[in-house]
Amino acid sequence: MKFTTSYLEDSLALFLYYKKLGERAMDQVTDRQLFLTLDDEANSIAIIVKHMAGNMRSRWTNLLTTDGEKPDRNRDSEFIDPAATRKALMDVWEEGWSHVFQALEPLSDADLGRTITIRGEPHSVMQAVNRQIAHYAHHVGQIVLLAKHLAHDHWESLSVPRNRSAEFNQKVLSGKLSQR
Repeated sequence: MKFTTSYLEDSLALFLYYKKLGERAMDQVTDRQLFLTLDDEANSIAIIVKHMAGNMRSRWTNLLTTDGEKPDRNRDSEFIDPAATRKALMDVWEEGWSHVFQALEPLSDADLGRTITIRGEPHSVMQAVNRQIAHYAHHVGQIVLLAKHLAHDHWESLSVPRNRSAEFNQKVLSGKLSQR
C-alpha cells in the first residue's frame, strides 16, 4: 500500500490487494482442491469465485445509471455448477474483476456523492464502494481460509509467517524487505 489521501485511489488499491490475495491463495491449491467443499453446506473456492464474479458483474455494470442488482442476475445459480477447470475459473475471476476496475477507474471525486441504487435502496457511490470492499474482503478471506486448510503443510504465508514477526519487522526496518 502506498500513502494516499485519495479515496478512489485507495479503494482501487484495496480492490487490487484483495484480487491478488485471492490469486496467491488459489495458486497454492491443486486444480482438484479448487472444487472441494468441507461439508454439504460449505462452498468450494470455485463457487465463491463464481458468486463474486456474478456480484461484480451486477454491481459494477452501468454503476451510475442502473440498479446494482441487475434483473438478469440469478444469484442462486452462482452457488451451483462452477467453471470446470482452473483456467475457466480464473477467466471468470478476471472477468469479474474487470467490471470493478472498468467502473471505478473513470470516476472522479465528484462522483462519490452521486446517488445510485442497489436492490432499490439509495447509496452514495462511496457507500457502494465501501459495501463492495467489505463484501469482497469477506469472500477472499473465505478463499484464503479454504486454501490454507487444503494446502495444509505446503502452505506459504501470504503475510508475516507465524512466529517470524520480529524477523520480518527487522527486515522491513533495515530496508532489506519492502512491506507487502
